[in-house]
Amino acid sequence: MVDMRDEPLLIDCGTCTERHTDTCEDCVVTFICGRTPGDAVVVHLADFRAMRMLGDAGLVPPLRHSEGSAPGG
Repeated sequence: MVDMRDEPLLIDCGTCTERHTDTCEDCVVTFICGRTPGDAVVVHLADFRAMRMLGDAGLVPPLRHSEGSAPGG
């Protein structure tokens, strides 16, 4: 079994089921990283936990990524 605690979390907007929705516009990845649409963001577990804590505290929008295939793909 793979221990996911040491693996980075790959956030790829191309596979997010919330892409091109209002939820996407309110995602912490969009808010913090200011990424170019279509670019994947790799987040290490410690960073993910920090973002989740900030989101849970209401200081930034929560992570809205939902794994799935790209729309129309």
